[in-house]
Amino acid sequence: MTSRPSVREVAVMAGVSVGTVSHVLNHPERVADATRERVEKAIEELGFVRSETARRLRRGGSSLVGVLVHDIANPFFTEAARGIEDRLREDGRLPMLSSTDSDPDRERELMGLLAGMDVRGVIVTPSASTLDNLAVLAGRGIRVVLMDHPPISPELSTVSGDDVAGARSAVAHLVGLGHQRVGFVNGPISVRQSRDRRQGVLAALEDAGLDPGTALAEVRPVVEGRGYSADAGAAGAAELLDQARPPTALFCANDQLAIGAMREIRRRGLSIPGDVAIVGYDDVAIASELITPLTSVHQPMRDIGRAAADLLLSPGDDVEHVTFLPGLVVRASSAPPAAGSSPRPQ
Repeated sequence: MTSRPSVREVAVMAGVSVGTVSHVLNHPERVADATRERVEKAIEELGFVRSETARRLRRGGSSLVGVLVHDIANPFFTEAARGIEDRLREDGRLPMLSSTDSDPDRERELMGLLAGMDVRGVIVTPSASTLDNLAVLAGRGIRVVLMDHPPISPELSTVSGDDVAGARSAVAHLVGLGHQRVGFVNGPISVRQSRDRRQGVLAALEDAGLDPGTALAEVRPVVEGRGYSADAGAAGAAELLDQARPPTALFCANDQLAIGAMREIRRRGLSIPGDVAIVGYDDVAIASELITPLTSVHQPMRDIGRAAADLLLSPGDDVEHVTFLPGLVVRASSAPPAAGSSPRPQ
């Protein structure tokens, strides 16, 4: 079976822009007769059939767009939501932002509420790799874009950062500085980002010819039900530094974890990076303003959010996948280990 023709294919055949095709479909009175006839001929020749989902997105009853993320307290999602808001405002639409707490049951409940409100569309960071919860939205013809998630379905557009590459660059940096034992403060393994970043950590150690069994110490702390918080980072750092052979460097799966880990390192009277080097992930705004500026993997958070909103608002039916490659920003928190260093618990 061949895929059904897209708006882009109609535009190419007619020699016009995608926006012009959209006008012909929705506001033909705005298009010159000759141009409209070319587009209509291309539609007929290609056998283009407009998507009911796209129609609902453009003409649905509500101007609201649902945005479901793991935790709006996480600066990554706060920044991404701002990018979404900026793009939606340009089209006269408003985001309705909620946290799922990475809980599939809560996610399902929120999706049901959004479906009942007849929102124009939903941008969601899924709580799990299964898409079962999306059925309640699909049943109402509500368009969905996955944010901060790689492709998982041929029917859904996605926007994500390359978490494997980002974590790989972070640990490669620490190993390149001479650290032979790295502590990894990770989030819950049920979260996709945690698994992908772990894969990047292991890849960096393999690249360096190091055995993860001796070169890596991983913890997944959870404090008060939250695994990506500063308190969890402090607990994770404490667990690692209490080991018989503590690591000389820590890589944290996000900057909140890193900030908490820095707090615990200093509480013990240890220095950063003299006793313990540290690298975070996301490069939130405060990372460069800390007492010891934090080395971190930079993600273009607002760009990710804006791209997700762009895909949701696109006039066509094409499924697109946008991936942003993160980059490491080196600051004062990472340095080579001191000669013979091995931080001891206090």
